[in-house]
Order: sequence, then C-alpha cells, then structure tokens
Amino acid sequence: MARNKQRERAAADAVSETVDGGLAELIPDRDRPRAWTLLVDGAPQSHVDLDDPAALTFEYQRRLGHVADLAAPPGRPLQAVHLGGGAFTLARYVAATRPRSTQQVVEIDEPLVRLVRRALPLDPGARIRVRATDARAGLAKVPDGWADLIIADVFRGARTPAHLTSTEFLDEVRRALRPGGTYAANLADGPPLAHLRGQIATAAAVFPELALIADPTVLRGRRFGNAVLVASDRPLPVAELTRRVATDPHPGRVEHGRPLADFTGGAVHVTDATAKSSPAPPPSVFR
Repeated sequence: MARNKQRERAAADAVSETVDGGLAELIPDRDRPRAWTLLVDGAPQSHVDLDDPAALTFEYQRRLGHVADLAAPPGRPLQAVHLGGGAFTLARYVAATRPRSTQQVVEIDEPLVRLVRRALPLDPGARIRVRATDARAGLAKVPDGWADLIIADVFRGARTPAHLTSTEFLDEVRRALRPGGTYAANLADGPPLAHLRGQIATAAAVFPELALIADPTVLRGRRFGNAVLVASDRPLPVAELTRRVATDPHPGRVEHGRPLADFTGGAVHVTDATAKSSPAPPPSVFR
C-alpha cells in the first residue's frame, strides 16, 4: 500500500514539457525527496539530487565523475566545459566537489534549459554559465588553453550528432584544453561496435593518451550500452581510474595501451567529410 502511494505521488509530481528534442519529463525519485530523473522522448538523460549533487546514480555519470575527480589534485577548482547540458548533473557535481570551480555548460535545446533552470534551479553561488547553442559552436568560443576538463555528453534523439564525432571537432577540443587537460566523452554503441572503434581511432589521431571505460558485456559486443572515452596529452591516471571503476555498484573495465589498440582493430579515424551520427539504440534499451 505504501509503495502504491509513492508511485501515485511520483506520477502526480512529474513534470512534462515539449522541448526542441521532444517530450521532456522530470520524474521524481521515490526514495529521495528532492531527486529527479530527466527523460527526453522516453530516453533517460540525467539524474539529479538537489540535496546531494555529489551523488551520481547513472552508471556513465559515475564514470565521468571519476574522470573529473582525477583531473586535478583533490579540492582544486577546475575550469570545465560541459558539451550537452541535460539536467546539468556533472556541472553540479564539480561545483559540489570542487568549490570555486568555473564552468560553462553548452546545451542547444533552449526550452530544455529553461525547464531545468525553473524546475531544478542551480545553486546561485555556483560559477556555472549556461549557453543555449550548438556544442561545437559553443566550444569555438572557449579561449585557447582555458579548460582543465571538457566533457562531451551530447545526444539528439538518443544519437550523438555527426559533427561532434570528427578529428576536426577534437582539434577544437584540444585547442580549448590547457596542456595536461582532460577530455571525456560519453559514447553509445552496440554490436558490431564500429562507431565506438571509429571514435577511439579518431581520438588517437589527436591525443597521445587514451583510456576507455565500459561494461565488459558492451566491450564484448553483447549489448548496446555506454562507454566513456578519456583522452589527454599527458599520461592518464589509469591505475586509480581502474580501481574506482572496479568498485562501482556496476563494475566496469578500463582499457588502455596495447589492449585498447587491439580492441580498435585498425578502425579508421573520422573526419567532417565522413562523419555519421552514432547509431540509434534498439527500442529494448529503454524498456
């Protein structure tokens, strides 16, 4: 009976609004009084706990959180760029774990930005600037060498747009990163993993150091899922990243060096001329 009442309350409190990307829904968390899940056209985008912004629930967001944790010594403020806004989950996380950080969020869906700002307001003390524009256009406005961390988590219709998958795009990322800065991208693919392998090859054409974080079943091509690609011009903290990922509620694997090159399997890097959007997930993924 109590659980039924919780479900009824969640349904009554849910917020739905049409945005550029489709139907956006904010669904309250039954277990946390001020936590919400953002869905766009039924695809889960973000989970936010306004009382505890350092709590990351989604598997891929936890992995991006590990990358942010290791992007600089503990407690040091970051200058971060978030390409793709969602509910600003990772920007809130960095603001909570690294006070005085300066951050830019670039989200093309202006109605979605307005909805999230209204329903899930940002801490007014956080140094987070939100720009409602295309991710690549917004990145072009970031000064050379400004960012310690750039996170790309951009999906339109559950697919990453083609113009955010090329070497030319990653050249812009590297330009905006300071020396030693870190880039992390949330990628989605399924068997035969051609898109994922192509994205690794593309990053390898621009950055000397790479690592890939994913569920082993995704890496073996057994299901569609997320993978986090990490890149830098300096050696990555692979050992600590591996330890953190292995102790997550849903443990993952970190590939690096020769095993990652073997996984890439001779894939060719992507250019603006050859770029395609990432594959659409099968309907069963969101059921």
